[in-house]
Formats: sequence, structure tokens, C-alpha cells
Amino acid sequence: MTLDPVRAGRRVHLTDEGAAPPAGAPGKHDALERVDALTGRMDALQEALYAEAKRSLLVVLQGRDTSGKDGTIRKVFGPLDPQGVIVTGFKAPTPVELAHDFLWRVHQAVPPRGSIGIFNRSHYEDVLVVRVHELVPESVWRPRYEQINLFERILVENGVTILKFFLHISREEQRERLAARLDDRAKYWKFSAGDLGERDRWDAYTAAYEEMLERTSTPAAPWFVVPADKKYLRDLLVAEVVSRTLEDMKPEYPGPPDELEDFRRRLAR
Repeated sequence: MTLDPVRAGRRVHLTDEGAAPPAGAPGKHDALERVDALTGRMDALQEALYAEAKRSLLVVLQGRDTSGKDGTIRKVFGPLDPQGVIVTGFKAPTPVELAHDFLWRVHQAVPPRGSIGIFNRSHYEDVLVVRVHELVPESVWRPRYEQINLFERILVENGVTILKFFLHISREEQRERLAARLDDRAKYWKFSAGDLGERDRWDAYTAAYEEMLERTSTPAAPWFVVPADKKYLRDLLVAEVVSRTLEDMKPEYPGPPDELEDFRRRLAR
């Protein structure tokens, strides 16, 4: 199976059933083998992109707590050369960031030419968290959909390819993952009482995510909804889209230097 992007303006319904593997999805063993093959191909394409140094790829990861943003970064992008991968995590804005427009801190984190940038959460927090927690009035957050679309269009027109993934998990799967953090000493640090508060706002977040997908999936910067209850399938689906996109970008190594023959003669001495 492969993921199709959310069509622009199409309403998405985020049901628990949609988080489970669909019919025909590969099993765990097959999926893991395919991820290994895809990341190997991505590594080769990334090297060409880095050498070319003309364009970049931005990958945006959004999802509920425990949906697997960190895991996706490790499994899908971990095998790549770290010189060409930049991961940015967006937490609550600092006082300095709040003194600027909401896109200020995001623009600074856009990957430079030749690199792959990954946003662990992103500018979309400013139409999600601020909406659900009523941190700003609707008259402030609602125009941000169009502001984000314009911002992303500017990036695309300047050589940034954008992929956006919503990692979709069910309510029961989230409960199990949160409970697991309380049963594993190595995961205590991942648990926060705030996670339970966010879980209590499940329906409000669902409405916010659905409108986000509807309003900001564009041909230039599409959203993909990833069934994420099974981690191996989540990783495979993301790797397939990223690999296919890099293939379509067709990065090329630079040609020989003008002084190639002279360099060869000098090295032959």
C-alpha cells in the first residue's frame, strides 16, 4: 500500500479505525525489510542532494502525544548521513519568540540548500494548541491557515520541497503507550502529567486536526495521514513517500571542475 496526499479542501475524518493497518498492509517482517531497503536508497539520494546544494527537503511531523514523531525520526532518518539532516523540535515559544510573529522562529529553522530538515511539531502548533487551549482569540488563529499556506508557497518557490505527515493513532493505542511509560524505568522521563490533560481534550484536538488537514493540504505542500497504531507500518509509509519524493527531485552530483585535467596532471607528478 502507498499513501495518497489529502486533497486540497477535502474534509478528513480522523476515526480510531483509520489509525489501524488497512486491509492488504504488509506484516511486520516484510515492512522492516522494506524500510531497510528504502533508507538505503534515501541515503544515496541524500548524498547527491547534499553535493548538489541547490534545493532542500522539509519534512513536517505532527501528531498527538505518543504518536511516534521521535520514533519516525530515528527509524526513517536515523540511517542517513547526519551532516545532511537537521532536526528541529518546536516546544512552547520563548519570550523572545513570542515577541515576534508566529512564523519567525519557524523560518529560521527551514533547512538550507542541500539538506533534509525535519520538524518535530511545527508552525501548526499555532492553529492547534492555541485553538484548543484558547490562548488567542479565533480572530487571531483562524487567519493563520492562509498565512501558513502563503509561507509554504514562498518556501516551495525558493527550492524547498515540503512533505507533511500527520501520525494518526487511536485513543486506545495512546492509552497503552502512556501506560507503558509508567511501567518502564527507561521511559519515566517521557511521561508528563500534561499528557493526561491533553488526552482529556481528545475531541477538541480531533476537530482542530481535521480542519488543519482540510485547510492546509495543498498541491505544493501536501499532508499525508499515516495510520500509526503499528510502528513498523508508520515507518514504512513515511519512508515510501520520502524516498519517492527524493527520486522525483532527481538530485545530481556536480559536474567536473573546469581545471580537471590540470588537477590530474599535478597529482600525477
